[in-house]
Amino acid sequence: MSTQTNLDGLEVGFDVPALPGMNAVDIQTPCLVLDLDALERNVKKMGDLARDMGVRHRAHGKMHKSVDVAKLQETLGHSVGICCQKVSEAEVFARGGIKDVMVSNQVRDPAKIDRLARMPKLGARILVCVDDPGNVADLAAAAQKHGTELECLVEIDCGAGRCGVTTSQEVVNIAKLIDAADGLKFAGIQAYQGAMQHLDLYNDRKAKIDIAVEQVEHAVNALKSLGLECDIVGGGGTGSYYFEGTSGVFNELQCGSYAFMDADYGRILDKDGKRIDDGEWENALFILTSVMSHAKNDIAVVDAGLKAQSVDSGLPTVFGRNDNVEYMKCSDEHGVVSDPDHVLKVNDKLRLVPGHCDPTCNVHDWYVGVRGGKVESLWPVSARGKAY
Repeated sequence: MSTQTNLDGLEVGFDVPALPGMNAVDIQTPCLVLDLDALERNVKKMGDLARDMGVRHRAHGKMHKSVDVAKLQETLGHSVGICCQKVSEAEVFARGGIKDVMVSNQVRDPAKIDRLARMPKLGARILVCVDDPGNVADLAAAAQKHGTELECLVEIDCGAGRCGVTTSQEVVNIAKLIDAADGLKFAGIQAYQGAMQHLDLYNDRKAKIDIAVEQVEHAVNALKSLGLECDIVGGGGTGSYYFEGTSGVFNELQCGSYAFMDADYGRILDKDGKRIDDGEWENALFILTSVMSHAKNDIAVVDAGLKAQSVDSGLPTVFGRNDNVEYMKCSDEHGVVSDPDHVLKVNDKLRLVPGHCDPTCNVHDWYVGVRGGKVESLWPVSARGKAY
């Protein structure tokens, strides 16, 4: 690995933005920085909240795509395992030592089903979601071929309008097929209401979840009447976990963004009308960026543009400043920052809160963990690009 030497005599690889032990001011930009203190407080808080509500928390790995963060969520946040969305993503976590891995999605392609059925040989419990009776036979055949067991949840569309069945009878029909299939085990219900997570008002979110809870409870009772018990009734996100967690129906939460927080989630309001990034959760993830030009008097140009972030949920916000500095627009390699008072200088660094953390994390190779002005850790974004 090629290296360069910073002011402290530490070697910094050209292919990494920082090394443990160096001063935070010497981190190369643009890159993802984690405030480790804030991250640990968020992780511990969610774990404690879940326990207090009497439910489990299965952290959603699609947000951070990091084995290191997942292990922190297990040790500090009592997470019982991980959620993934794709088989390749799940493979990374299983190989990384996570022992309870759910693909909270459908797997239909024959090659992907075959890979999924081999995964229990990595020493992990493997779960997958089903919303079509035709999927059951394919999963069972693959599991029998490899001498493994796959656990299956029936997915309910409880308002997201994506995958999942909508009636209790459909849930029962698929569950009975799973229960009867060699190589498969019926594990319960997946019911994530994703469409309401970013509704600003608390009561608007509650109204949507009340409908979902009633729908899921009806399905659970229909299964019980046939002797089919749900080990997992899973769902819940950063914008709704308190509803599912106290419903008496759900027993497993699947929150992800709470650990890092982003600008879009931060805007939603709690029951007291307060933004959730103003007390409920802390911003722990930042895009660190540097001013690269101030040729125009009222704007600064930084090195974090489109290739350093996703702006599908809006532009990033500038963190921790009380002046008129504001991220205004971006192109591939440049971000334009309003600076009417000309307070910024070339090489000044800004911390940006990304609009949407999940796809932003997926375009970076590393997390730089910082504590007390020093780089403490360098964690790979382990499942970056694992979208197949």
